[in-house]
Amino acid sequence: MVSFSPCKINIGLNIINKRKDGYHNLETCFYPVYFVHDIIEIVPSKIENDKYYFSGIKISGDINENLCYKTVNLLRKHFVFPKIELYLNKIVPMGAGLGGGSANVATIINLINNQFNLNICDSDKIDFANQLGSDCAFFIQSMPAFGTEKGNVLFPLDVNLSNYYLIIVKPSIYVSTVEAYSLVVPSMPKLKLEELINQPIENWKNTIKNDFEKSVFLKYPEIEDIKNKLYQSGAIYAQMSGSGSAVFGIFKKETGLKLDESYIVHSGILT
Repeated sequence: MVSFSPCKINIGLNIINKRKDGYHNLETCFYPVYFVHDIIEIVPSKIENDKYYFSGIKISGDINENLCYKTVNLLRKHFVFPKIELYLNKIVPMGAGLGGGSANVATIINLINNQFNLNICDSDKIDFANQLGSDCAFFIQSMPAFGTEKGNVLFPLDVNLSNYYLIIVKPSIYVSTVEAYSLVVPSMPKLKLEELINQPIENWKNTIKNDFEKSVFLKYPEIEDIKNKLYQSGAIYAQMSGSGSAVFGIFKKETGLKLDESYIVHSGILT
């Protein structure tokens, strides 16, 4: 069984305060992006072990720390299903703030549930996803959502960007999420993001912000330069997604934009 594993953009991201558990309370608007996706296939294994095959963007590191491996083994603690072969064609840039790895978690949960008729309810899927990452739960349904607390408490969001043209630009810069959080000064926003998001998109440029941008742009001015170029090319709204380093621009129509050839650029129509 094959499934497409999407990514997301954050429209606004306010870091409110630090929690006792070391994480931060935040508020953000998650919006799914389907035209950029990984491809995941799961088939029953012919041997007595789970096997993992990765292609596309290189995935390095210990398999025991890989989110695909962790997801399968978490489900095995609760359900009985055949050994599998998992194939991941990695297309969503990593370390970009686009949630590609988190989407893989949710996609694998949904795939295994459907393929082996495990009958896992959505609330349990969300619980499993939350054990593996703060924004994994969003991808269980991949619908626009307002995220609070660690980003894992979600509420439906009535925002429709269908037919807008989106450009995502990922420079060859790695932004450490841990470092990005350490440089942010948490504060309560003066205006509620869930109200600002309901204003016309033309207003977002002056009202909706990402708290990570200030410190990240200071250390990596190249990322800020990309945002400025998106606005210069006619973007209605542009922002760094998550803690970066990807930046996106929302346009009314397709646009020509010349950028450094070393950048990963994805573009398409939102649905």
